[in-house]
Amino acid sequence: MGGSGWRKAIRGFNLCVYSPLAAEGGGDVGPPGASYDPPAALSPPDPPALQLPTPTQSSSGLRPRVSASGSGLSKRTCAICLTTMTPGQGHAIFTAECSHSFHFHCITSCVKFGNHVCPVCRAKWKEIPFHVSSDSPRARSRVNPVNMNRRHAHMSFQHPLLHNLEPCIFNDDETLDTTFKTSGVCYNGSINTVEIKTYPEYSAIPESISTDNFTILIHLKAPLGPRNEISSKNVYVDAEDSRTHRAPVDIVTVLDVSGSMSGMKLALLKQAMGFVIQNLGPLDRLSVIAFSSTARRLFPLSRMSEFGRQEAFQAVNSLTTSGGTNITEGLRKGAKVIEERKEKNPVCSIILLSDGQDTYLLSPTLHNGQHTQPDYRSLVPSSIRDRTVHNVPVHVFGFGSDHDSISMHSISETSGGTFSFIEGEGAIQDAFAQCIGGLLSVVVQEMQVRLECLHHNVQLGCIKSGRYASWVTDGRRSGTIDAGDLYADEERDYLVSVNVPPDHHETHLLRVSCVYSDPVTKEVINPAAVELKISRPELVGSQTMSIEVDRQRNRLQAAEAMAEARASAEHGELSEAVRLLEDCRKRIFESEAAKSGDQLCASLDAELKEMQARMVDRQHYEAMGRAYVLSGLSSHLCQRATTRGDSTNSGSFTQTYQTPSMVDMLQRSQTFSPATRQSNSKMRHTLSFPARPKPR
Repeated sequence: MGGSGWRKAIRGFNLCVYSPLAAEGGGDVGPPGASYDPPAALSPPDPPALQLPTPTQSSSGLRPRVSASGSGLSKRTCAICLTTMTPGQGHAIFTAECSHSFHFHCITSCVKFGNHVCPVCRAKWKEIPFHVSSDSPRARSRVNPVNMNRRHAHMSFQHPLLHNLEPCIFNDDETLDTTFKTSGVCYNGSINTVEIKTYPEYSAIPESISTDNFTILIHLKAPLGPRNEISSKNVYVDAEDSRTHRAPVDIVTVLDVSGSMSGMKLALLKQAMGFVIQNLGPLDRLSVIAFSSTARRLFPLSRMSEFGRQEAFQAVNSLTTSGGTNITEGLRKGAKVIEERKEKNPVCSIILLSDGQDTYLLSPTLHNGQHTQPDYRSLVPSSIRDRTVHNVPVHVFGFGSDHDSISMHSISETSGGTFSFIEGEGAIQDAFAQCIGGLLSVVVQEMQVRLECLHHNVQLGCIKSGRYASWVTDGRRSGTIDAGDLYADEERDYLVSVNVPPDHHETHLLRVSCVYSDPVTKEVINPAAVELKISRPELVGSQTMSIEVDRQRNRLQAAEAMAEARASAEHGELSEAVRLLEDCRKRIFESEAAKSGDQLCASLDAELKEMQARMVDRQHYEAMGRAYVLSGLSSHLCQRATTRGDSTNSGSFTQTYQTPSMVDMLQRSQTFSPATRQSNSKMRHTLSFPARPKPR
């Protein structure tokens, strides 16, 4: 295996994140002749060029040599960065009480995140490397990391000890460097504009007939996405191949590391975070918040350059579990990172994962002898809830059967994010991949859709926009939909009802326009408006309802049935909940869209059927049904893909609302981490390499 290959080390239940090898010109990890047993907390060295290779797999499985006697690491090799420790090379060496030795800067970077066990033998240390105060001259010094590539020798980085103590104000985010614009990665604006289409319920109405509830579908499609950014396996794009049009992102991940996340859960979370780190670009920035009884920021908002990735790998690998679940404090600290950053990337989001219930803010309370309903909105920091920090959605991932899906769904709903239900442990990475696949492709921001009645007797009725705010103004003559951000190639559909008066020849009903901001250029875009008119003959023969309109009616009916069924289930009326879902399935089955073989209708039917199966009794509903229903509601009302259900179920990653960039990132995740699709009992303490991706 070449020096740019991948490794994945599993030791017990401490699974390391993916990290590229930095050995130059050698196929083995470690010195010649040495066998290798993966350490438990492995931090990658700084690679010459972080590329995402396409590994191959031989018939033998390409498993590296594993020592039968234990560690197998040479005494001259640091178990963290896997480079030699030769005295006199200008790097201090720390020898622990268990006799294992490491570079001093490697081990201090590891223990600063609270991990006080030996990365090799797992012995708990009583004495750890000395922590320097963040105010000392030594801590303020800047040093170059070990084995830093010569072409980056001019760059200096903050010493890891600087982040040992959190500052009072999180304004230490890394500067938005534009170096990579001149070295190959070029960020340009969108290459086209949002497409607007309208579909009337019927194409003609007799001239003498009037109706008060005529339905119009407004269909929007975002511009095409970048050609190379997501699908390319090379993080650094050559100048001549630079066709990147996406906006760089600021992502803050808020991760549950309470006691219930121990073992394989934490191991797979580390692997999933490794995938996220590896797939962010050099202009993207990441910060990680870990929370249990309290919350701590592992490192400031940092660009995912070579060194930024290295520090992020080390931080995630050093995570340990303990304590309770203080979701509120985790979100507060995540919002603080975003609020106090001194510079801002165009796109910003929080990713929250938890497997438990908030044991601090949402403790049961009594009022007049009765349990009060918790204020779930209070879990969301006011800056996000009140839009003080503009447009920062929290994409929430409820993990396992014990998480509080009601509060988690409320967090996503309040912030404008999505809620996903990760039922199986092996689906964490795929769920994260689908989410960042969308975030890395935002091409439209702050979009507003504007409606204007054309005929003097036409007025707007209701606007069915799901989770997106809408309002009718000007005596019901105009309306607005706050559509927010769109991912590349993302589609949105809204149903609007109007009254249609008697008229001759044709009736001009509605003008639809939109305005939005390009996230990179900040240019305000106004695509050409679209006008809708229908013919008004004296007589109209038999005509069929628009399939496009009927399809979206079915989607909204399914969402309404899910909400009603959930309300019944919460009151213990499970048989009524099942009946409501069954009635909706029948209506969809009899619709014109379903009869035409519409794929969305088939998907809705399968989803409603799955919900019925998860409501057979109270135990099944609370463990598997409630979160599944809430994730479905989040998906259909936001018109965005969410993860729901068991990773072994093909319905876990439904194709509904998936964008091409989501599909590409999900494919990459499934190709490069086959271990997540294996049962936990089959996982081995060996390095494994994924097979080459199958051609599409």
